[in-house]
Amino acid sequence: MKKLSLTVAAASMLTLVAAHVSLRAQQNQQTSTPITSPQVLDVQGGKIRLVPVANGLFHPWGIAFVDANTILVTEKNGALRIIRNGVLAPEAIWKSPTPPGQSNDALHFVAVHPKFAENQLVYMSYPKQGEKGSTLAVARGHLKGSTLGDVEEIFVADAWETGGNLAGRVYFGKDGMLYVTIGDRDRICCNAQQLKADGTDDNSLRMKAQGLDNHVGKTLRLRDDGTVPPDNPFVGKPGAKPEVFTYGHRNGYGLAVHPETGELWQAEIGPMGGDEVNILAPGHNYGWPLVSMGRNYTGTLASDQPFARPGMDNARMFWVPAISPSSIMFYTGDKFPRWKNNLFVGALTTRQLIRVAFGQPSQAERREGLLAGMGLRVRDVQQSPDGYIYVATEGASGGNATDGMVLKIEPADTTTP
Repeated sequence: MKKLSLTVAAASMLTLVAAHVSLRAQQNQQTSTPITSPQVLDVQGGKIRLVPVANGLFHPWGIAFVDANTILVTEKNGALRIIRNGVLAPEAIWKSPTPPGQSNDALHFVAVHPKFAENQLVYMSYPKQGEKGSTLAVARGHLKGSTLGDVEEIFVADAWETGGNLAGRVYFGKDGMLYVTIGDRDRICCNAQQLKADGTDDNSLRMKAQGLDNHVGKTLRLRDDGTVPPDNPFVGKPGAKPEVFTYGHRNGYGLAVHPETGELWQAEIGPMGGDEVNILAPGHNYGWPLVSMGRNYTGTLASDQPFARPGMDNARMFWVPAISPSSIMFYTGDKFPRWKNNLFVGALTTRQLIRVAFGQPSQAERREGLLAGMGLRVRDVQQSPDGYIYVATEGASGGNATDGMVLKIEPADTTTP
C-alpha cells in the first residue's frame, strides 16, 4: 500500500509538472501588439500617457540612461542598442562574445558607471560558455559616440552549470560598488528530473545557494574593475568566496536603493508563488531553497520548515500567486509628485507594472497594477534623469518575435499622479 501511495503521489507530481510546462509553452508563444502612437491610460488619481520610444526589439532585458536623451538597451540575442533623441540606431553598438545559440541567450543587463561623465564606462552581463557549461560574466567598455570600445571582461562567476537560471542584474549602489545577481542554476527545477525515486524533490542543485564556496544564488559586490572590496562580509573567511554580499537567493532580477533609508532592495523570482522583495544586509542569508512562501514545481512545500528559520531573513514583501518580478525602481523624480518614493515592480507573469505606495492611511502599502490588459511583459523599469518613467517590454519569454519595445510614461493631465 505504501509503495502504491508513493506511485500515485509521483504520478500526481508529474501531472503538475507537465501542466506547468504546458502553461509556460503557451506563454512563450504570446506576442504583443506594437504601440505606435501615444495612449492615455487611467490610473489612481489621474491619467498617464504611454509614449512609444522604440519598437522592433528582440527581447529587451535591460535599459540604462547615459543622459536624458540617450538610452542603452540590451537585446537577449546579444546586441547592445542605443537610442538617441528618441531614435533607435539601426545597428548594434556592441555584440556579446557569446553566440546566441538555440535559446537566443547572449546578453542580459547593462549599467552605466556613476562617474560616466569622467570615464565613459558601461557594464554588461552575459552568459559565458566553457568546458563546464555556462556561467555569468561581466564586461565593461568605453562609450565614445555611437561605439563601445576597449571592451574587457572583468569578472566571471563561479556558477558553472549546463543549464538553469543565470539572472545577471548589474547595478551600482550608493557606495559606488557594482552589485551583481546570480541565479540558482537549478536546471531540473521545472521538469520531471527533479523527482527522486521516492517521490520527493531533488534540491541538490539549488542547495548551492546556501553554500559560501560558490556564487550560485548570491548577490555579489565588486569594485568597478571587478575586484573584491576589502570590506565585503566574507573576506578572509576560510572556504568562502570573497565577492559574496548576500546568499540564499533564487533568481534575483531587480536591485534598487531606497531613497530615504539608503538600503539596497532586491526583487527575486520564486518557484510557484513566493516571489520576493528583500532588503539586503551584508552577509545575510535569505533562505532559498529552505525558506519560501512558494511551492516547488511539483506542488510540495520548499522544505519541512518552509516559512521561517533562525538566521534567515524573511522577505519585505512577497506575492502568491506569482508575478515574476523582473526589475524594481524607486521613483524620486518631480513629474509624478504623488508617486514620490513609490516602488515600481516589473511583472512578467501578470504582464503589468506594479506601483507600491508605502505608509498609506489604514493600509501599510497599496499596490496598483499599471499597463494591465495590454499584454506587455515588463522586462525593466527605470527613471530617466529628467524624471520620467521608462519600461522595456516583450510579448513572450521565448520565441523569435521582435515585438520588444521601450515605452515612456508621462503625466497626461493637470491632476498629476
